[in-house]
Amino acid sequence: MTGNTEHQEDNSDLEQDDSVKIDQPLGGDKQSLKDAADAILQAGGATAEAYEANAEFESDETADPLVVLVNDLKVAHAEKNELQNQLLRTVAEMENLRKRTRKEIADAREFSIASFARDLLGVSDNLRRAIDAVPAEEAAADTSGLRNLMEGVSLTERELLSALEKHKVRKMSPKGERFDPNFHQAMFEVPDKEMTNNTVVEVVQEGYVIGQRMLRPAMVGVSKGGPKAPRNESIDENGN
Repeated sequence: MTGNTEHQEDNSDLEQDDSVKIDQPLGGDKQSLKDAADAILQAGGATAEAYEANAEFESDETADPLVVLVNDLKVAHAEKNELQNQLLRTVAEMENLRKRTRKEIADAREFSIASFARDLLGVSDNLRRAIDAVPAEEAAADTSGLRNLMEGVSLTERELLSALEKHKVRKMSPKGERFDPNFHQAMFEVPDKEMTNNTVVEVVQEGYVIGQRMLRPAMVGVSKGGPKAPRNESIDENGN
């Protein structure tokens, strides 16, 4: 092995240097003996360090294959857990995306005609005003064609409302119902001590809903000064 050869070469150099000092003729004085002893101690220390370095290098090269395999298995298991967690998060995000997409598609189908339906509400209002402009008694007794005209206008109104209902657009007639700010717009108050407080007593303009959403609030007059409604009284989607 290259590393072992380098350490051996270094060790041989040290031995050659120290052998020069040790093999020199010893003098008879104390200083010569002391120098020879120091050279021997230094040679012994260098040899011990070279041996420890070689042993550490050989231990790295000859590591236990079972330990290496166990470490590799631990790393692979950690990577598997991480990939599994990423997969689960991705699946959850995709499921949430599918749910949101289905809801958005359903809402688009249900409320796509909201603008168009809102524009038609004025037509319905005008038809109703035309019908209300002629008293029912006069329309029934008239023989000049007014009755036929009124019947035609009423039929047109019914067909328009029927077409709107096919697309989940419904008219709200909340008279007598409890006032609901989600579907009603209060225009004025009517003092009435006998009527339950915040009850719709007059409808100025009828409202419309599309599905569960308000298309146009009903403009109403509400009672004031009467007894309060029970707190546990619930309000449904139509304001009841």
